[in-house]
Amino acid sequence: MSVIVDGTNGVDTVQKAALVGKLPAGTVLQVVNATYSTSTGNSTSTYADTGLSASITPSSSSNKILILVNQSGLYKTTGNANNSVNVKLQRGSTDIIVFARAYGYTNSSLDSITGSASCCYLDSPSTTSSITYKTQFANFANSASVTVQANGESSTITLMEIAA
Repeated sequence: MSVIVDGTNGVDTVQKAALVGKLPAGTVLQVVNATYSTSTGNSTSTYADTGLSASITPSSSSNKILILVNQSGLYKTTGNANNSVNVKLQRGSTDIIVFARAYGYTNSSLDSITGSASCCYLDSPSTTSSITYKTQFANFANSASVTVQANGESSTITLMEIAA
């Protein structure tokens, strides 16, 4: 990135824009990243925390938050042939999107590691308070057990505040 320096005071244009709060729309203002690799299981259709979460405090209520999630180590154990994983993204306790539904469904009762499910979502939280984003998961068929971060695989969540 090239930086233009103002000859009168030595402040580059990006710094000057930041000082007066007039960064162009679409500018990434901050980035928060978290990883989680503890294997977590669930044998019901009731959503439970995966352990993956991150918090961010927007600098303006008009700014957006871009959320990038990679939920790794999705696994279904021997049990019902309909056994598979649902994964959703939440802001606080509010559901945003289910980004994996019946993930790993094979119509077989055999064990299956199905890999990872990813999500990219642009949120408009309309606040300057701290916000926590997290993922939750459940067993689609409410039978046997499903797991996230199986075998210690690392899931990641990245939050980016985007200037409006």
